[in-house]
Amino acid sequence: MSEAPPNRLEHFPITFFAITMGLMGLTLALHAASPLYPAAGPASIAVLWGGILVTVVIAALYIAKALRYPGMVAWEWHHPVRLAFFPTVTISLLLIATALAPQFPGVAEPLWLVGVVGQGVLTIAVISGWISHRSFEVGHLTPAWFIPAVGNVIVPVAGAEMGYIEISWLFFAGGMVFWGILLTLVMNRLVFHDPIPGRLFPTMVILIAPPSVAFVAYVKMTGGVIDGFGRALIYIAYIFAALVVMQLPKLAKLPFALSWWALSFPLAALAIASFLFARIEATLAHEVIGVVVLLLLILVVAGLVLRTAKAIAKHEICHPE
Repeated sequence: MSEAPPNRLEHFPITFFAITMGLMGLTLALHAASPLYPAAGPASIAVLWGGILVTVVIAALYIAKALRYPGMVAWEWHHPVRLAFFPTVTISLLLIATALAPQFPGVAEPLWLVGVVGQGVLTIAVISGWISHRSFEVGHLTPAWFIPAVGNVIVPVAGAEMGYIEISWLFFAGGMVFWGILLTLVMNRLVFHDPIPGRLFPTMVILIAPPSVAFVAYVKMTGGVIDGFGRALIYIAYIFAALVVMQLPKLAKLPFALSWWALSFPLAALAIASFLFARIEATLAHEVIGVVVLLLLILVVAGLVLRTAKAIAKHEICHPE
């Protein structure tokens, strides 16, 4: 007698919210390009509403899972890798609020406030989980652990322009200190221990995200002036991007998994940072980098959407781990 197929809702992973981060990242990258390339403006609006629709669907499915299979949500919370993905929920809210702010400030601000509270709670909860009595192994550590830190430095991107300066600096400080700590741990793991498993190897691209987002947040909080610290942040992002490029041959050989969506948001953050630098300093080099990264991002997101749809149709995801 054959076994019954697994219930796909029961195994609907929290990592699905990485899709929202990628789509909202593309929205913001297109918006960042629009002052230099006006045609990117309408495209950003189309991606925004498409991304919001996808987010609503993902959120509805995960809420249904939480109501019907709360034990599986608890299992994910205690999972050494998936734990770091829970802040993708509040990061998605923050990114949507940031994308809505230019046209719908009355909607964006309360959504941002909800995201800020949730991000603060989840950051403390996740870090408390890391330092609790659980027995983590070196192999559990991947660049995905940067996600809570990235979420904190996303807060000022919209918060500074909304006037929440002290809250923005608070989250920026928290994000930067934990980024520094985790960067040391991750580099130790990459250099002195076994390679990251193939299914999680795309998370290597997340190395680009913290300094890229931190650059944008820092410039927003300091009144649009790029000083030495700001320059250091964006060039750190470029250095990590160069390291990631060296890993492309290995990435190209890996089979698809939801972890591939880890490629999208870091590329978006790098494009946004480059366009911001180019707009303020009027530098052609940063504009060219922004255009190249944005074009790559568009190709990556288009490929990920098609591959994810194919995986869903073929029941290749939402299976027991």
